[in-house]
Amino acid sequence: MPLTTTHAPAPAAAPETPARAPLVNECSIQIATVNGSGSQTANNTLLRAIFQMGVPVSGKNLFPSNIAGLPTWFTIRANKHGYVARRKEIDVLVCMNSDTAVEDVKGVPAGAAIVYEETLALDKHRTDVVFYPVPFQKLVKEVCPDAKLRKLVVNMLYVGALVHLLDIELAEVEKALQKAFGRKPKALELNRAAVERGLSWTRDNLVKRDPFRVARLDKTAGKILVDGNSAAAIGCVFAGVTVVTWYPITPSSSLCETVIDYAREHRVDPATGKATFAIVQAEDELASIGMVIGAGWAGARAMTATAGPGISLMNEFIGLGYYAEVPAVLFDVQRTGPSTGLPTRTMQGDVMKAAYASHGDCRHPCLYPSDMRECYEFAMEAFDVAEALQTPVFVMSDLDLGMNLWMSDPFPYPTKPLRRGKVLDDAGVLAMKDWGRYKDVDGDGVPYRTLPGTPGEGKGAFFSRGSGHDEHGRYTESGAAYVRNMDRLTRKLETAKGLLPAPVVDGSGSPVGLLAFGTTHWAIVESRDQMRAERGLATDYLRLRAFPFHDDVQRFLASHERVYVVEQNRDAQMCGMLRMAYPELAPRLRSVLSYSGLPIDARTVTDAILPQEPVSKGAR
Repeated sequence: MPLTTTHAPAPAAAPETPARAPLVNECSIQIATVNGSGSQTANNTLLRAIFQMGVPVSGKNLFPSNIAGLPTWFTIRANKHGYVARRKEIDVLVCMNSDTAVEDVKGVPAGAAIVYEETLALDKHRTDVVFYPVPFQKLVKEVCPDAKLRKLVVNMLYVGALVHLLDIELAEVEKALQKAFGRKPKALELNRAAVERGLSWTRDNLVKRDPFRVARLDKTAGKILVDGNSAAAIGCVFAGVTVVTWYPITPSSSLCETVIDYAREHRVDPATGKATFAIVQAEDELASIGMVIGAGWAGARAMTATAGPGISLMNEFIGLGYYAEVPAVLFDVQRTGPSTGLPTRTMQGDVMKAAYASHGDCRHPCLYPSDMRECYEFAMEAFDVAEALQTPVFVMSDLDLGMNLWMSDPFPYPTKPLRRGKVLDDAGVLAMKDWGRYKDVDGDGVPYRTLPGTPGEGKGAFFSRGSGHDEHGRYTESGAAYVRNMDRLTRKLETAKGLLPAPVVDGSGSPVGLLAFGTTHWAIVESRDQMRAERGLATDYLRLRAFPFHDDVQRFLASHERVYVVEQNRDAQMCGMLRMAYPELAPRLRSVLSYSGLPIDARTVTDAILPQEPVSKGAR
């Protein structure tokens, strides 16, 4: 049966707490549990219920890299202004993990609300927060006879408690439960019962003494919740990918897994029942990128997805793709390194490595999506650019973007045809007077290519060379031929600027500029408002979307006295790339860095910039 509410006598009055004005649709909820306890379903139920109430939300999952047993935290931010970056401060804390409970309680600001298993006796550790003890372990026995399932079902009890304490609409919780368990009636009823029991016990025994609430808005109408890996996978399918070779690695694995699901559904010949795609889980990253290069040379739209350690292993093959000029698409869902690093933490730590991957003089087009729609669109764009330029192309996502749920407008159905670039058929080869595989005919640095099996009276190219070659693809160790070839590849990168997404610029002539890319964008949006409200500091902002840098980047740097480059790595990698590209503008660049492995928050950006800016007259 659907979730229902009943009215019971008000519980006895709790100890008085100083009255605070209600804070509606402005709170961060953190749930502290144990990895492998099934809490993700409960957390997503809360996230979806608030989202379905029309309240802008974001969810951040901080989980360990082992299979089960270590602490995990999930943060839901509800914000009426639409801010979706991580927020440092926690307003409502749910403590379900005895190992971290005391530390979690000590870490919240004064005035926070804490819901906890009553046997933990956490109320002795703070006097400036609101405690709500709930007998979760006792209540779960009432609703779940199966002792093995209790560790999973107990999570739905805190969902019920928060439904009451935060005024979450029960009907929206029901919809979220239907989405999670709609095909499993028994599981649906069991979890529904747990929500109802958590709600009824909290309502009957606790008095609301904190100011945090959610209330219906109309700011999510028509939007969807999706993660970046799924969005990119949809884009790959629409891009016409036919070969996917990969080796599992967090946080990229779900991208290829989702491509597999979509391909099985949409890429099977209805007449024969045979797959029209090839997806191979290779023995390692070296094999996966080798297969991609081979498939791209043969004319397939081929891709792989990996993370930083995988890119490290792929470097020599990436250089082959660059020099032999073979299209390939690589999704780098970045995580914290070096070495194994922190596999389940986010970072923008592969920015420089991807741009200059391999040995010798290499530069590769890179796309930097910042939201779900760009994950989808840049996935499609990457295949077109790779074939137009005949080169490996990187899509630089990160764990925060790839694995967390984000709000998004629905994706538009693609209407443009696939762009295959300069591919000659038999007639095209014959029409060329003096065709050479590596000859620049049009002055854009991009040669014409043929696919294996294109005869052209013997003129078609059947070999691509990663060793020294001249314009006709013939082997040579001539230094002069090498210079000509490398200069042409440089011209190709200039051509790339016109094919890649241009930066997005917002501003009105402030001397202070901000530059960011990827998921850092969301902290910048909020930080700009903070700096304006707290200091009256107006800023201009350029969101970088691709490398090689568009000419607008140089114009933006040249038109500002100071430009703060905000990024999530230790060594200011993007700032370093900008300094290499524009050495005459290097003195204008300043770095704002965040590299804890947590998604960057607005307060970190604001607190780094404001001390460096003079206080204007009349500023608060």
